Amino acid sequence: MASGVARAGRNGSLKWLLLMSALVAGLPAHASGQQGAPTATAPAQPAQTEQKQEESLPPVTRECQVGTIEVVTQSPLPNVLKAWRERQKIVILAIGAAPIVRRDASAGGYYDLVEQLLEQTFKGLEVEIVHRGVSGELVRDAGARIKMEVALVKPDLVLWQVGTADALARLPTEDFERSLGKTLVWLKAHDVDVALIGLHYIKALTKDPHYQAIRKSIKKVATELGVLRVGRYEAMETISRLRGEQGTPAGRSRLTEAAYECSAEYLARAIATGLFHKDRPKPADKPPSN
Repeated sequence: MASGVARAGRNGSLKWLLLMSALVAGLPAHASGQQGAPTATAPAQPAQTEQKQEESLPPVTRECQVGTIEVVTQSPLPNVLKAWRERQKIVILAIGAAPIVRRDASAGGYYDLVEQLLEQTFKGLEVEIVHRGVSGELVRDAGARIKMEVALVKPDLVLWQVGTADALARLPTEDFERSLGKTLVWLKAHDVDVALIGLHYIKALTKDPHYQAIRKSIKKVATELGVLRVGRYEAMETISRLRGEQGTPAGRSRLTEAAYECSAEYLARAIATGLFHKDRPKPADKPPSN
């Protein structure tokens, strides 16, 4: 343990020394040799510190590590990046199920955790999350409400918990995909980024064809339209399995809380990573065909 810490310290010192050497090497000749009054340095702007911020992302906590399971479908967030660069603030509209309060009420809800993680990662960034969650709302009803809320809140990003109510209500998969895709296209056309948060993990429905079809539909639509997705189902399923294998199974309430907590962590990291995501060929801005 001590040797690991010592190595980490030496590695950190070496990285700092190399960084400083690179900075000195990059200075003009007159800057390193000329004497006189020092030149004032302007505060770093977001565009100048992006690489440093990307490298400062904290590691995933042990409880939320899921190995090679794909929990996030990553996508760039150009409107969030623009807001950060231009005004050092991003406005997030939260749609879907009402936010869950953690057992430690003083720590706030899960969206509060997302806000904290983002503000800790991006120094000087102000994050405002506007909660407009409605439990049990179907995707077709949320579409109309989202348009109204976007006009009122003017968000840079919409966090949309979607799919669970539709799967339980047995909404036809084709109708679900059509309604979801239509709203996502509208949001993109109005310069609003989106992060989809998928279905809850319900052990009794792991083999339910319709529930699983809706889960796959979310991933399909997100991939086709280039939308960020957090697979809450996959995360919760994996955490449940790993805890069982480790001999520390959790009750349903604690498992649900852990899934929300880890989803918040995945989401914050996905948003942060989305700011640096390399541009890809732009997907077609049309709902998926059925």
